Amino acid sequence: MKIITRNYYARKVDEWLGRNQIIVIVGQRRVGKSYVMKDFIARHSNEPDANIIYIDKEKREFKHILNCDDLDAYIDARISADKHNYILIDEVQEIAGWEKSVRSFRSEDNTDVIVTGSNSKMLSGELGTLLSGRYEEILIQPLSYNEFLEFHQLTDSDESLWKYMNYGGLPGLINLALDREDMVEEYMSGLYNTIMLKDVIERHNIRNIPFLHNLLKYLADTTGKLNSATNIAKYMKQKNMDISTNIVLNYSSFFRESFLTSAVGRYDIHGKKLLDTTGKTYFGDVGLRNYIAGGERDKDIEKILENIVYQHLIHLGYKVYVGQLRAGEIDFVCTRSGERIYVQVAWIIADEATRMREFGALEKIDDSYPKYVISATPLIHNSDYEGIKHIHIRRFLTTGL
Repeated sequence: MKIITRNYYARKVDEWLGRNQIIVIVGQRRVGKSYVMKDFIARHSNEPDANIIYIDKEKREFKHILNCDDLDAYIDARISADKHNYILIDEVQEIAGWEKSVRSFRSEDNTDVIVTGSNSKMLSGELGTLLSGRYEEILIQPLSYNEFLEFHQLTDSDESLWKYMNYGGLPGLINLALDREDMVEEYMSGLYNTIMLKDVIERHNIRNIPFLHNLLKYLADTTGKLNSATNIAKYMKQKNMDISTNIVLNYSSFFRESFLTSAVGRYDIHGKKLLDTTGKTYFGDVGLRNYIAGGERDKDIEKILENIVYQHLIHLGYKVYVGQLRAGEIDFVCTRSGERIYVQVAWIIADEATRMREFGALEKIDDSYPKYVISATPLIHNSDYEGIKHIHIRRFLTTGL
């Protein structure tokens, strides 16, 4: 695959160089972590004092590196005291005890360490303790809409947006013809099976595999709806699957660890506090979500739109919650560096009843933070209603808020 620089992530990686921090690149499989690494190598290899040591645990030439001792020996044989060493390790979680090695090499002079991993818990064990916060985690998401247009050489249009909503933003789709749905589905099937096998079933020694798949399909079917483990367990029991609440909680956490899904908690807008019960689930990539859910997109269009808006808000640097009012909810409460915004998502606002539902919910919030409605309503570019901005989804995805 041709390496296309994803400038957003290139800047984020480069700004942490030379700061004595391990740069940890995380994200779902096939979202482009390896290509962020390869792009880094291409951009920095011509520096006169650069010594780049690259280990890709998905390649058989590195299969002999099984533990931290093997890793130390490989790097020691290649490190240079006279140059700036860039140590890059792809899928580092495949190496037992990798935390000990990266801690040691981080402390070397003129050395930067960059690692990638496909499991969100890779930092929850020894590394967090041993380094006392001396790492910077960078989440790689699937392609943003602008990146999708660039990768597939498309112009911004309703047709391009439909392709993005249907196929998602996995970079590997650049090798496929997007009009060949059979090829896209085969690609999604292979990725789905790989994630489930390597990152969920084998990692956690899952035995009830049928329920695992059923649970993920249920989460895809209910994307953007409030759920609780108790309610899911009750629903499964109605389908003749006697599953405990703890199993639902555990399996759901495994999906989040592999970056298949994200759990979004609720925020009490009036009480200005986080709520512990229930929340919503969104998928890391809508194309993979669509494959798991099956069926036709026109029946899921609002779920998909809400999922895309959520992921783009994360891309813009916001922490995102579901807003809880005394009566009703706000799709998203977003915070970033002391600022707060409220966002409602709607597919088409075609009548007064829909307008009052979407804008009326935001009007109930009695503070002065910015409020937005994002929709695909035709001919809407940017308009205000009682101080609430109405933004077309394509404008939001291309230029933000």
